[in-house]
Amino acid sequence: MMEPIVSVENFSFKYLRSDLVLKQVNLAIEKGSFTVMIGASGAGKTTLCKAMAGIIPYYTGGDYAGDVKVLGESTKGKKVSDISMKVGLMLEDYESQLVSLTAGEEVAFSLLNHGFPAAETGERVRKALEAVGLPGREGYQLDELSGGQRQRLALASLLAVRPEVIVLDEPVSAMDPDGAESLYRLLHSIHEKFGTTLIVVEHRVGFVLPYVQNLVAIKNGMIAAQGLCEVVVPEIYRDTELRSLLPDLWQVKCELEERTGQSFALWRSAEEAVEELRSKGLGNGVRV
Repeated sequence: MMEPIVSVENFSFKYLRSDLVLKQVNLAIEKGSFTVMIGASGAGKTTLCKAMAGIIPYYTGGDYAGDVKVLGESTKGKKVSDISMKVGLMLEDYESQLVSLTAGEEVAFSLLNHGFPAAETGERVRKALEAVGLPGREGYQLDELSGGQRQRLALASLLAVRPEVIVLDEPVSAMDPDGAESLYRLLHSIHEKFGTTLIVVEHRVGFVLPYVQNLVAIKNGMIAAQGLCEVVVPEIYRDTELRSLLPDLWQVKCELEERTGQSFALWRSAEEAVEELRSKGLGNGVRV
């Protein structure tokens, strides 16, 4: 097996004056994969994202045990700015990560901080804005951009550095369905075009159904399941506390498998489900 691009080894963490948030976490993220992390609020998903990016423990006080490795190297003792060359992190409150007046300055900010020469910076800014669907917006003031465009700008700032891993914490939490679907189409295109490893925390997994390859379920600060969706979805469904985190379509699939004793594909759309159900003579009376 190829060495994972991100590995979390016996990792535990507690914030100051709190109980353990993460407990003996072991996790391996494959290079080039599209992984979604699910779990109830407070399960430790955001904490794990920050640990992958080095924010924990570099900026956050608390008790830390175990290790997090990126490309085989421990993040211990590393500056967050150095880790960000390999792992880009976009928090749920992405607005807090925007620091400049114009779109071009925003994307250039991290590049200049990393010491990229000015000549190269301009070209990287242009390409990053094009990649997120904001071509020619370098001179736009941030208040001239919509909320969705500012989120794409935050993503462009990560892409400009060209990290091998991008971690996104609840990227569509404040979006309507159209906006959520649009952002995930964009992330899918980035994943396909650049081979970037994507790790996404998501409550509404239905929006990412067509694209997700691996699932990680976190429960009470521990990994409850991890692996290919086809393998772990039945396992997650059997856990009554985690079941509701699966999209409705996958819950229907698992329920039907229990009721009929048949196996079904891991449907990525309602259309796929209807087609297979009809082929097996089960199309009538089943809602998907």
